[in-house]
Amino acid sequence: MTIANRTGSFCLGTLKINVFPSREAAGVAAANAVADALRELNASRESIGVIFATGASQLETLRALVKIEGLPWSKVRGFHMDDYIDLPKDHPASFLKYLQKYLTERVAMKEFLPIDGNAADIEQTCNRYAEALRSADPQLCLLGIGENGHLAFNDPGEADFNDSKDIKVVQLDKPCREQQAAEGWFESAEDVPTRALTLTIPTLFRVPRIVVSISGKRKAHIMRRTLLDPISTECPATILRTHADTTICLDEEAAAEIGDLLI
Repeated sequence: MTIANRTGSFCLGTLKINVFPSREAAGVAAANAVADALRELNASRESIGVIFATGASQLETLRALVKIEGLPWSKVRGFHMDDYIDLPKDHPASFLKYLQKYLTERVAMKEFLPIDGNAADIEQTCNRYAEALRSADPQLCLLGIGENGHLAFNDPGEADFNDSKDIKVVQLDKPCREQQAAEGWFESAEDVPTRALTLTIPTLFRVPRIVVSISGKRKAHIMRRTLLDPISTECPATILRTHADTTICLDEEAAAEIGDLLI
């Protein structure tokens, strides 16, 4: 381990944290962790449910993942974890469009079930998606962490660690909308939709294996909070410390405020 440039690996309880010198290296490591999980699941399951995240931190992971040969994509039933309500499907910020571009158009997946934020009946959409998720019994989840600590679109004001719903409508807070604009998905925070559909935290935590990708200096503070803050919905990502099998891959910039933990 090299403390000077903050690279290395350590554990915090069951949480496994791996720091790499670049976002590309972190993405490759996360992709390899996902690939290993898919190979393991292939040996024991005829169908493999996987939940995929979107966002800037996932780009390098997905780019590396789709290049890995021999993965059992023909068994994968893919889901995504959130999307905006009433955003045109061809908008550059559409999460469905993102996953089509970086994932589903590049691998021959058994099935991919999108969240439809433009459905006429949102409640019915939620019910059907929840049923499909439970039927697929996802075994693997790719995840990111928002600058406000959100998991999926479970912002601090919406997160519920004991949520009775599998998927729900949420109001996006100001820091969340500002992040979407800062990452270039929208011209300004005012252009970001205020409502979205998201899988809830209990839904994500039913998945036995989680691989988290985090990159960039804008994530440094929330990474430290994730590891050190009291576990609460004030920083939803802190709940990751209670999950039995979560691996975090991050670059040096995202690890800038946890160098003292790398000992």
